[in-house]
Amino acid sequence: MKVKIEKKSILDIDADVIVVNLFEGVKSPAGVTGIVDKAFNKVISDFVIKKEKFEGKYGEIYKLPLLESGKKIFVVGLGKKEDFSLVKIRNLTVKVIKACKDKKVVSILHGAGVAGLCPQACAQMITEGAISGTYAFDKYKSTKNEVDVKEFIIAEIDNEKFKKAKKGVETGLVVAEAVNRARDLINESSQYLYPETLAQYAVENSGVKTTVYNKKEIEKMGMGAFLAVGQGSVHEPKFIHMEYKPKNAKRKIAIVGKGITFDAGGLDLKPPASMLTMRDDMSGAAAVISTMRAISELKPDVEVHAIVAACENMPSGSAYKPGDVIIAKTGRSIEIDNTDAEGRVTLADALAYAEELKVDEIIDIATLTGACMVALGSVASGIMGNDDKKVKEFIAVGEKAGERYWQMPMYEEYGDTLKSDIADTKNTGGRMGGASAAGIFLSNFIKDTPWIHIDIAGTAFVESTNAEGIKNATGVGVRSLIKYIAG
Repeated sequence: MKVKIEKKSILDIDADVIVVNLFEGVKSPAGVTGIVDKAFNKVISDFVIKKEKFEGKYGEIYKLPLLESGKKIFVVGLGKKEDFSLVKIRNLTVKVIKACKDKKVVSILHGAGVAGLCPQACAQMITEGAISGTYAFDKYKSTKNEVDVKEFIIAEIDNEKFKKAKKGVETGLVVAEAVNRARDLINESSQYLYPETLAQYAVENSGVKTTVYNKKEIEKMGMGAFLAVGQGSVHEPKFIHMEYKPKNAKRKIAIVGKGITFDAGGLDLKPPASMLTMRDDMSGAAAVISTMRAISELKPDVEVHAIVAACENMPSGSAYKPGDVIIAKTGRSIEIDNTDAEGRVTLADALAYAEELKVDEIIDIATLTGACMVALGSVASGIMGNDDKKVKEFIAVGEKAGERYWQMPMYEEYGDTLKSDIADTKNTGGRMGGASAAGIFLSNFIKDTPWIHIDIAGTAFVESTNAEGIKNATGVGVRSLIKYIAG
């Protein structure tokens, strides 16, 4: 679907559907909605509001067919003005797209009028919502999900607002496409997406210089932890390093994504129901690979390195075992308490590699713990780290990008469960405080670099349709990473 903005009155753009809005409780439309109302003989105020009792509650859509003109008007409810937000603009646009059975739609620039929000941010959210609303993973279906809307136009006649909104549309397209690329990777069957094919995708689609290391090269780098997790699979592990290096970069960041392309749990085998969607255990990898493509297009003055340690966690005669002691890249020994706590083991070596790049900060993103899923559900991702200021900064950026993060504690006591009698640490402890204990484990493999850990176990893959109209892979983290890096 094509999304664009035109510097015209909404009434001067040829379209099948005109989208306007109302805040809750408004009886007399103003602004662009008022202009449309007047042009069509007060059909919104006299019919939709007075006769049909349309209240403007958030998410309500009144579809008004205008038979004489051949056009339709969608009046969408913005809810209470004090509760309105940028995220609601995106979600509302998704609803509009899914409700449309027409080819060409023109929309008001939601939020930039009475609400007083930034036109650029509003346009970006509308664009993201329009693209997101058309998404479907129908690669293996005989009947494809054809999108009814072929062209979505934002109308804005004010010159200054138009200039800002145009930038918002351009950024929104890059971000939305990055999110959808991540969703495609996560939704893909592990039958076809395994370490080798994930690495190939990164080389061909990341938009930046990408180096892929094979098993022998990984051995030479001393990544005993990463290799142990992958040794039970017939698929060879791959270590992926993506680099974006602009001239005169103002800062240097490493983003590390967990890349378990399928997680059976190893010899500590998962129950069948828990294994069914474990193709999503590389959601962190999908996020950083897709982010790098967006970074290559937005071109911020920030040097970015994306790291993925890709492997499968499978049971076999060669699989690593509970009770094994393995040696990580840093030289730290790890007793394997549970082979299904594998993500942190691969990240231990990936984080150590990232720190060797002498970056200013490291961010890892991973579907890491069921404990975080229990604590926060699918509403928010867990976040923690060794630099409280940066953690809070990332949370604030995520809020603007429309992704929620909740800071989890990293008290020293959580590390007590990781003490081992025969090694420097265990890879897991008891059931209590599991998300924080996992964070403590990872912190042992970071020496001095500011570091943020994001646990997306509950938010990366949802089995019921969420507020944005998404089911299955969400692409969570992509929007926040792009905004944190590129602004």
